[in-house]
Amino acid sequence: MTFTRRSAVKRLVLAALASAALGGAALAQEKVTISYAMWDAAQVPAMQQIIAEFNETHPNIEVKIQVTPWDDYWTKLQTSATGGSAPDVFWMTLAYFKLYASNGVLLPLDEQIASESINMADYVPAMAQAYKYDDVQYGMPKDVNAFGLFYNKDLFTAAGVPFPDATWTWQNVIDAAQKLTDPATGVYGVGAQETDELAWYLTVPQTGGYVLSDDGKSSGYDKPETVAGIQFWVDLVNKYKVSPNLQQLTDTEALALFTSGKLAMYYGGSWDPVAIADVPAAKAFTDVAPLPKGPKGGKFYSNGLAYSIYAGTKHPKEAWAFVSFLGSKRANEIQATTGTVIPAYNGQAGGYIKALSWMNAQALIDQLPEALPFPVSENTPIWRRNATAEFAKAWTGKETVEAVAARVAAQMNEAVAAE
Repeated sequence: MTFTRRSAVKRLVLAALASAALGGAALAQEKVTISYAMWDAAQVPAMQQIIAEFNETHPNIEVKIQVTPWDDYWTKLQTSATGGSAPDVFWMTLAYFKLYASNGVLLPLDEQIASESINMADYVPAMAQAYKYDDVQYGMPKDVNAFGLFYNKDLFTAAGVPFPDATWTWQNVIDAAQKLTDPATGVYGVGAQETDELAWYLTVPQTGGYVLSDDGKSSGYDKPETVAGIQFWVDLVNKYKVSPNLQQLTDTEALALFTSGKLAMYYGGSWDPVAIADVPAAKAFTDVAPLPKGPKGGKFYSNGLAYSIYAGTKHPKEAWAFVSFLGSKRANEIQATTGTVIPAYNGQAGGYIKALSWMNAQALIDQLPEALPFPVSENTPIWRRNATAEFAKAWTGKETVEAVAARVAAQMNEAVAAE
């Protein structure tokens, strides 16, 4: 399902109407209920705490959280936006941002930000700029993603393999995984997930490859360097046989295999420790090291979320009041101290590290200088979905990475050209 493309004039009209609505009467004195959509149930406690503090100064605004799992979140949001009934406030990710912004679904925030003298320099630069479309801000930065190599200390110790550290390269991962894989016990050295953000988006930049050109006009999937960044993962499955195969990782997610002690290493994100800590045994055996480096270093693509407001909300002032608080230093402190994510607000990483004192969370923070902007265009959902579907054929060994990458690049170039 896709949005019907709106003209630039229609988008300007929507922006004008939204601005007029915000410039009207003050916040309602009667009770107003606004809906707030998100997809990660693990972050609900932090959000409930934020809402409780928000209500101390805004008692007349009731915020109702709507949690929809990621697999259904975007279908539900797109259907409700098309039908004019989207949530008042919702999480936005870069992969979908330009699609929603270009179709007039998101409320422009520049005037509100200026009216409250919010300094966007208070946020991680990449995230402050990431949610601009046609030089208009459409999202309040929420968090920034870092990645690392999570590992099972018990399995490493039992196999006599030294723990990963900042000196590790891809070859160290391969060597360690071969020693840690034990078919008799069903333990694999590493999980090679067939998913861009937790696999080749972490390695393609480390070969000098790229997914989308800097001008946003062409795919880099068919470049030899990019192919090499993807080949690393396919080899873990098919050449070295140190990872579960695609069907196994479809039946049971890599994180679940890791927390159950069946994966010695797991390439994961800064949001994963919350889920790991929910399994006491996994919390006890887990630590994390920086991403192993490739031929060209340790660069990786990093995403980060934002809070957006539905352009058609019936309560724009109340929705903005909530989003403004969500973006505040205090709300970011709450996020940090619960260890759920690394806040986009500068200087709050310390709270995240303290909350995760049971592991070396500093290793995740240390990765952030290596982060590159997430590759996105207006048609990101289309070409990203195509890439995942096609590369499955390389993961299963039915086709070579080179053959699949050439086809993915052609499909992607068509989608980008259509913008």
